[in-house]
Amino acid sequence: MFYLFFIALPLIVLAVFLYRWFQRQSRRNTLLATPLTAEQRQIVDKLVPITHHLPEELRPALEGKMNLFLDQITFHGNGIEITEEMKLSIAAQACLLVLNSPSWYDTLRTVLIYPTAFHSRHQRRDGYVVSEQDNIVLGESWARGPVILSWPHALQGGLDDHDGHNVVIHEFTHQLDELTGSTNGIPVLRKGQAYEAWEKAMLDAFGAHVARVEHGRKTLIDPYGATGHEEFFAEAIVTFFEKPNALRREEPALYAQFSELLALDPAEWG
Repeated sequence: MFYLFFIALPLIVLAVFLYRWFQRQSRRNTLLATPLTAEQRQIVDKLVPITHHLPEELRPALEGKMNLFLDQITFHGNGIEITEEMKLSIAAQACLLVLNSPSWYDTLRTVLIYPTAFHSRHQRRDGYVVSEQDNIVLGESWARGPVILSWPHALQGGLDDHDGHNVVIHEFTHQLDELTGSTNGIPVLRKGQAYEAWEKAMLDAFGAHVARVEHGRKTLIDPYGATGHEEFFAEAIVTFFEKPNALRREEPALYAQFSELLALDPAEWG
């Protein structure tokens, strides 16, 4: 009797695992196929006008990814009440990055929202010397979450889709970057996308950007991108969405790599 039990136990565990896996997949597929309501669509149209430019065939994918995002993520307010408008604005901006991509925010479960810019303290190590820095920031992305955002700046980033500043896209680009286990400007590349071509485009564009910043010249990509490869990647992706034509003219190889990575071509959206 016990012998039969020990034979059957692994099969029972496997059956339970497969049942739960199929349940999760079924729920995921249902969410991805579910459109936003008319009321939700009005809010997104108002707060994230870049979505107006999406080709019609991409809108269902954005809405499905938003539903999946909203089902997965818990929003917490630190001194601010969470509203439906906040959730939809942030979800729409975050899901622009992945609307046509197999990549997903697998490890993220929490978005924390502040009523304004906030203090962030980080340790820096130089050999045996450890120092702490206290900075005022608009957003942060932590490995495996959470993402932390200043709501006024997250809102403004969505409302103005041409100024080259978007804290939500910036921080969620870090989330995609971190899927490799390291935040270094090298995300999980698309199947068939060559690492060598990605590296060359990134390093060439980063070097040119740093040189412009050091010489006090005006830059297309936000100067903050000169602080490191990971920040350059995040700021350049913001530029890819908000100033696509200019980025394609100034850094065609970088634009091509981003377009291949995300399977998007915002310079052709009109």
